[in-house]
Amino acid sequence: MDFNSIEGLKEAGFSGFGRMRKFLSDHTLMPSSRGVYMVLYTSNTPPQFLEKGSGGYFKGKNPNLPITELADHWVNDTVVLYIGKAGKEGSSATLKSRLGQFFQFGQGEDIGHFGGRLIWQLENSNELLFCWKELPEEDPRELEYSLLKEFVDKYGKLPFANLVM
Repeated sequence: MDFNSIEGLKEAGFSGFGRMRKFLSDHTLMPSSRGVYMVLYTSNTPPQFLEKGSGGYFKGKNPNLPITELADHWVNDTVVLYIGKAGKEGSSATLKSRLGQFFQFGQGEDIGHFGGRLIWQLENSNELLFCWKELPEEDPRELEYSLLKEFVDKYGKLPFANLVM
């Protein structure tokens, strides 16, 4: 897969491509099915890290990492910052509900979406791009794992905001 091109992601079946600010104001734009989603950084300028991000303190845990660690997590030559999943067999989670939690956490709420928390330590995080691939009949965990493995094989580490595989 081409992790450095919007066109490559579209060819792989991803859709939805919109800025976070758009989805923050209208959750109806997100699908009510399970699937895999990505957070993308499309700016031509280097990222600016915030000492304290906007993420909530879920279960009292500080979501912030020191700026030096954020810089260590950064992956050059890719637009992909985070790969996440929504739903599994027997779960009612959908892309709409999972991304809704992700956005609520980023707005400082104590929501159980601690994954991807480094996103909220990026300046102008509301300008990040989101996309998804709906998987109504498949287990999103399988595609998420496959994409993460392929990413690590290509770049030598996980996407910026994925802290575990």
